[in-house]
Amino acid sequence: MRLSFVLLSGVAVMAVSAGASPSHAQPADRADSKVDELIVTGRAGALDRRRVEASYAITTLDEAALRLQAPMSTAEVFKAIPGFWVEASGGEASNNVRTRGIPTDGYSSVTIQEDGLTIQHDGGLGWLNADQSFRLDETIGRVEAVRGGPASIFASNSPGGTVNFITRKAGDTAEGLVKGTVGDYGMYRADFWYGAPLGDGWGLTVGGFYRSDEGVRSPGFTQNKGGQIRVGLSREFETGRIDINVKHIDDNVGFLLPVPLTFNDKQEPAGVPGFNPNYGTLAGPDNRLLSFRNVNGPFAFDLGKGTDVSLTAITLKLDLEIGAGWKLQNTGRYRTSDILRNGLFPTGNIETATGRLNSLRAQALAAYPGAVDIQYRYATSGAAFDPATANGNGLVVSGNLLTVSVPLKEFTNDLRLVRTFDLAGQTHDVAFGVYVSDFNYDYDRFMATSNLEVRDQARRLDIVAVNAAGGIVGRVTENGILRYGSLFDNAAIDARVYAFYGSDEWQVTSRLRVDAGFRQEEIAFTGSVEGKQTVDLGIAGTLADNQVITGTGAFTPIDRSYSGLSWTLGANYQIQSGLGVFGRYTDTVRLPSPSEFQGSPGDALRTDIKKTPVKMIEAGLKWQTDAFDLYATAFETRFENIRFNDNVFNPATNSFTTRVAYGETQTRGLELEGVLRPMDSWDVSGAVSWQNPEYESFRFTEIVGGVATVRNFAGNQLIRVPKVGVRLVPAVNFLEGAVRLELPVEYYSKRYADVANSQSLAEYTVINLNARWNVSDRLAVSLAGVNLTNVIGLTEGNPRAGQFISGDAGARYYLARPILGTSWRAALTYRF
Repeated sequence: MRLSFVLLSGVAVMAVSAGASPSHAQPADRADSKVDELIVTGRAGALDRRRVEASYAITTLDEAALRLQAPMSTAEVFKAIPGFWVEASGGEASNNVRTRGIPTDGYSSVTIQEDGLTIQHDGGLGWLNADQSFRLDETIGRVEAVRGGPASIFASNSPGGTVNFITRKAGDTAEGLVKGTVGDYGMYRADFWYGAPLGDGWGLTVGGFYRSDEGVRSPGFTQNKGGQIRVGLSREFETGRIDINVKHIDDNVGFLLPVPLTFNDKQEPAGVPGFNPNYGTLAGPDNRLLSFRNVNGPFAFDLGKGTDVSLTAITLKLDLEIGAGWKLQNTGRYRTSDILRNGLFPTGNIETATGRLNSLRAQALAAYPGAVDIQYRYATSGAAFDPATANGNGLVVSGNLLTVSVPLKEFTNDLRLVRTFDLAGQTHDVAFGVYVSDFNYDYDRFMATSNLEVRDQARRLDIVAVNAAGGIVGRVTENGILRYGSLFDNAAIDARVYAFYGSDEWQVTSRLRVDAGFRQEEIAFTGSVEGKQTVDLGIAGTLADNQVITGTGAFTPIDRSYSGLSWTLGANYQIQSGLGVFGRYTDTVRLPSPSEFQGSPGDALRTDIKKTPVKMIEAGLKWQTDAFDLYATAFETRFENIRFNDNVFNPATNSFTTRVAYGETQTRGLELEGVLRPMDSWDVSGAVSWQNPEYESFRFTEIVGGVATVRNFAGNQLIRVPKVGVRLVPAVNFLEGAVRLELPVEYYSKRYADVANSQSLAEYTVINLNARWNVSDRLAVSLAGVNLTNVIGLTEGNPRAGQFISGDAGARYYLARPILGTSWRAALTYRF
């Protein structure tokens, strides 16, 4: 046998071909030839289907590929998939993913699956991104990612695609691994996995991880701490197989948000004096533990909890031959979770400390007649803060200390009947399915707005009113808080989803196959949203409690239902075993989410929230040889009647103003992925995406100087989506394949932080390093370096300054979220 490394979409796997086997080759790193690689995602049927025969765009990452890439978050896995624009700058969870011009954030139009079933029916549920409910570890053995195409036939809320994480299964012999990882940012992590046969067809797997670190952007305390445990039990019998999988997550991860930035003399993003843009964060010990005033008494806030996840999921999967050629496939999952999200959201605009004093002076002097001026004091120490020279920048910014609790219970089940039959000498592989999801959740949100200096691990500032002798006679703030209760929401929602779908893979000739499918889906939900009122808590000596938003005790009911039909038609022509072409048209729909109604009683009464039609057309080439692999897909997507929300923070009132717009988008593009392997000692792989994402229509009305003004941004580039994304991975192999070095290079073209395209996010290139040394058949050492050149690459601006029209456009100082600075991780893996 001859082993050669194959890189797929920028990550490495090992392929087997004829020839001599080097002495250092490890069975654990092998994968079958990609020409014969089978896929299960994006289709339903009784027959096996090779990737090269698929009539849609699909990327696969096997165990060896994941091990070499060593992603630390779910979003980082997506970087290896062409067509996906990934914002992985938010930390290990709560990131954003967009694909093929999808104009929505989070995972609202891209589904994360585990063993073929969505981990959360609505991945974009307000403040409950699907990636908060998933952790990647050594229990995952494979990933399959479908872009567009039939994804929306076999999964809800997935017009952009489906990413399926497939767990490891026990084999014929006992095997396992332990892995230890350390990072130069105080990271320590331990992973393990073990699988073994138990006899009589039974198999057992167990695995998980635990880790602790402060994060690359350290707040001065541990912000990522916890782990996951997973136990699987399976049994194969004469007519089928059953799998039971139990997973529990108990984990805290920090949520990274925009940081203060400025421009250098080349008009490139640069750090503000006193703040490191690659490693800094406004979060720090000074604003970790606080007590907020509220109507019902003090509210304890702990920024150190970050995204606090306690989740248990039980999955039952059954494959059964039921007679007459029919097979039953059923996957059901019950999930219960309690997820709390605490974060510090820098908001509004960065101001000079003197300017902020000037804007508040008249109000303070009117409130405290004995005062002659106002001054800054540090909230914790009472020491003076010099507004002119502090931290070398003399700047301040508001920080929203926000807490959101979203407990969720959900049952989801997908039942399929599949069968093949011949008709007039042609084979049909048909499937009929029923999908149900029943979930309920609460949504509780509370916020206080703080006054912060601009520096790494910022401290809270009080603004005090003083008399002629310098004595304090009153406070604009209290304990560094500008406004208690600056945001409040309380809602409870129950939802039920039913979907019926069917598909037929019709082998017309030995080379031509036609695929068709449909999905009829309905969602109905009920619930209630509490009304809001603004009250004065009556605390003497401070203005911070004068306008606390709280509940009224009166609830507005929600009772909605929506339905929609999706269908797809595709064809694949297999010119030869390793060469084929395909084409596909998909007409699908994204149904409204319950979270669109949870923000306020007014939202609960809205009648203009409707389903979003999506139309997609694509055509592709698949070509695999011993020397290279090439996958090319051209596509066009159109989204209609999309509702956009813009919540802009007003620093004058320390409150949000909501704007709503409707629009349509169109994106045309080309995706390329493949690998060139001229010889065993080196290869180059790549994933390239080019697209022209634009708004076909985007109109809204805003009040400017008391006059209603219509804004029209038709023809503008979609917010935060680059036109060009490139990932190239040159790689070399040493010592007969025992050592492998990769140098992934990523390039992203200019994007915009707002729909108006008034604030640009500069293009950037980032260089990483992956290295692995197979010391023996059992022991391996790996090294991963991220952002080796320490580039400041901006992934988003400051959404709270305005996503329709950015309030930071043209400002000398602004807020944006860059990728993380240079970091290193080293791992030692032992297999047994």
